[in-house]
Amino acid sequence: MNTSIWHRDNAEAVVAEARNLIKKQLPQASRRQFLARGLTLGGLGLLSGCSIDDSPTAEAALTRISHFNDRVQGWLFDSSRLAPTYPDSMITRPFPFNAFYDESKVPEVEASSFLLEVTGLVANKRRWTLDELRALPQYAQVTRHICVEGWSAIGKWGGPRFGDFLRAVGADLNARYVGFQCADDYYTSIDMATALHPQTLLALDWDGQPLPPKYGFPMKLRMPTKLGYKNPKHIQAIFVSNTFNRGYWEDQGYNWFGGS
Repeated sequence: MNTSIWHRDNAEAVVAEARNLIKKQLPQASRRQFLARGLTLGGLGLLSGCSIDDSPTAEAALTRISHFNDRVQGWLFDSSRLAPTYPDSMITRPFPFNAFYDESKVPEVEASSFLLEVTGLVANKRRWTLDELRALPQYAQVTRHICVEGWSAIGKWGGPRFGDFLRAVGADLNARYVGFQCADDYYTSIDMATALHPQTLLALDWDGQPLPPKYGFPMKLRMPTKLGYKNPKHIQAIFVSNTFNRGYWEDQGYNWFGGS
């Protein structure tokens, strides 16, 4: 790839190169369907989760474009740009349940015995209780959850800023990735820039109350700058690393960066 296009002023060139790659790799019918969805620098048109073509050629092309979009999105991510916030009057009630399993399968986590494991490139490798997490400065924000399936809902989440937590555990803030393992067997990882974004919360509360099980108890990572599937719930373990790890949905073809 020509590295000269990696500049904000050449954003259109980035998209043009991606479109050319699609034209070379996808059959005519698949290409038309793909481009009709729209390829943007946000890469969200790629992430509908719908099948474009079952052929190996199409799958390989989409994988290459997905990796391309990860690089573009990561490079263009602006850690100072904030997602929109809303008044409490706009909160979606009831807020929809969303997971890769039925609500009856939500994991049960005992609050009194819960310990959050922290490993990897951190100075303080120990387990944290919920009370210790609540002792950190708490913030609340009303933001929009955007699902890759095409719907959105506005919710209010509260908890410590994730960047504050990473500093509290002595994380290497120059590391590239932060990964998550969850009680519902979900797993994912994010870039450090998003981890340190001021709106990224280690959410312990929902709408002013402790996070209900169906919304991710004991905690979820709330990132209004990313699509919903990138926001892990029922978090049990966090690790900081320079080794790239994908995630539950990413291993099924979804885009890794998954954000703006």
